Amino acid sequence: MQTILAIQHIECETPGTIAAALEAKRIAIQAVSVYKGEPVPKEMGAAAGLVIMGGPMGVYEEDRYPFLCDEIRLIEQAVKEDKAVLGVCLGSQLLAKALGARVTKGKKKEIGWYPVSLAEGATKDRLWTGVEPSFTAYHWHGDVFELPRGAELLASSASTPCQAFRYGGRAYGFLFHMEVTEKIIKQMVRTFAGELREGKLDGRRITEMAASYLPHLQSIGKAVFSRWAGLI
Repeated sequence: MQTILAIQHIECETPGTIAAALEAKRIAIQAVSVYKGEPVPKEMGAAAGLVIMGGPMGVYEEDRYPFLCDEIRLIEQAVKEDKAVLGVCLGSQLLAKALGARVTKGKKKEIGWYPVSLAEGATKDRLWTGVEPSFTAYHWHGDVFELPRGAELLASSASTPCQAFRYGGRAYGFLFHMEVTEKIIKQMVRTFAGELREGKLDGRRITEMAASYLPHLQSIGKAVFSRWAGLI
């Protein structure tokens, strides 16, 4: 059975439905919980792929979170070895930085349910072909990144020009969340309650809106993550 590494930065942001897609392909997950103090592996080794999840830290906070430097080195190695890479939210920012792109604070945090529009490049992409051109996704980010040089833009939103990209044939970064479940959303709302109060956002409303948008988002995520697992 093949194995992939999955790096988790905070308890509430798990691989979610990505795990189900991997299990369906009989691919095992070796979890690395850096929030518990577990070290980032120095090399990919026999791991066939790498998943990097979200978290509340910024990629530019290496002094405060030294493990971020270790993650970037691991991402660089995985890309060099042409192994499948999937970065979600913070993970997409780390992938972008590893590829030389700038990651900065956005003008405004994008938290909640907002439309995402697929770029022309998504129509021929192995993960995104056949997916409708616009859908409502779940967002929770304050930082944004430039499209890495040599990467293909896959999606954007009204306030964030680069929401998803592909580098090479196997490395993908998604700033928005398709992996979430109702449980994960509730846990994020509880965990980041202070951030919601600061932004004068209604966590209960965000949770309630999941009934309208989550089923369809999960159906898109199921297809995309299954195709990504097929690259391993």
